[in-house]
Amino acid sequence: MSVLNTVVKPFKAQAFKQGKFIEVTEADIAGKWAVFFFYPADFTFVCPTELGDVADNYAELQRLGVEVYSVSTDTHFTHKAWHDSSETIGKIQYAMIGDPTGTVTRNFDVMREAEGLADRGTFVIDPDGVVQAVEITAEGIGRNAADLLRRIKAAQYVRAHPGEVCPAKWEEGDKTLAPSLHLVGKI
Repeated sequence: MSVLNTVVKPFKAQAFKQGKFIEVTEADIAGKWAVFFFYPADFTFVCPTELGDVADNYAELQRLGVEVYSVSTDTHFTHKAWHDSSETIGKIQYAMIGDPTGTVTRNFDVMREAEGLADRGTFVIDPDGVVQAVEITAEGIGRNAADLLRRIKAAQYVRAHPGEVCPAKWEEGDKTLAPSLHLVGKI
């Protein structure tokens, strides 16, 4: 079952962020754009490349008013140890949620029950707490923060411009479409 166009379910989790342990709940995303970035496990191979890519683009995400929450079924203590021991993970400034019970992971329907690990899932959440975009890839397929940025910009544009939609390959500043009877069969 897809969580697209659904409201984020209530949760409470511990996270590691900028040298501190913090509590994160669904209330923290209310009224803001957010990205939940699920990955299988700390101290692995593809995961640090993805998390590092998001970290490299975090300033741009912040400029867009987006907060990032990475999530795995590791604990917040493991996140701290990984942060302290890896140059790539050490540059992360966003919250790293520990989800050892799998509550958050199950809420987004990306739990691999047999392994107790999250799939690679990315969820763009609007200020109303509604999931606007979903990307899920297999274990060996890393994600690209540039793709994520493009999707966020498109979601923000569509929200700010009711009646317009973003076509394939849309980039910020490109033309959009206004669906109407006059466009049917003309594209």
